[in-house]
Amino acid sequence: MLPWVVRRTRLPLLSLRCVDCGSESAIAGESRFRVNANGKLLHVWLLVRCVSCDRTNKLAVHERAPVSSFDPAVLHGYHVNDPELVASRLLDPWLARRNRYTLDWTGAWRLDAPSEWIDEGWPVQVRVAFEDPVPVRPGRLVAHGLGLSRNDVLRRVKCDISLRRPTSADFTFMVMAER
Repeated sequence: MLPWVVRRTRLPLLSLRCVDCGSESAIAGESRFRVNANGKLLHVWLLVRCVSCDRTNKLAVHERAPVSSFDPAVLHGYHVNDPELVASRLLDPWLARRNRYTLDWTGAWRLDAPSEWIDEGWPVQVRVAFEDPVPVRPGRLVAHGLGLSRNDVLRRVKCDISLRRPTSADFTFMVMAER
């Protein structure tokens, strides 16, 4: 079985409308958290900026949360703007729904696939693992990884999931010999 891995190369863009210029994209590349205390309650926002006009927008992460409810390591991560914490909060589907944004993964991921798959005996079994929830159509991913057309993929690849619907879950597929 050959291992393929889909990896994130950078944080994805956010599809989020800017109130100043009307642009549909925001970037969270050098994002920071803003933590504001109001008595014993904390507000935590993730600051992102518009790609077009550089306006800063706030995405609510926590609102009026008691300080005692935070894990000390996570609270420290908010204060020091930990990049892994920024990424985990940005990729959180609950936060995306709450703040009404979607992720644009165009150009933000790569496929790490061994190139010596032809030396294997037929049929070849491949396991695709996702390190981040990158929504990719399996048919396009397999075509890119094998260097085949999408019609060849539909003809030669056997998979338990639909090759035409985006997925971000691990899957396996078999490549049959060309007839």
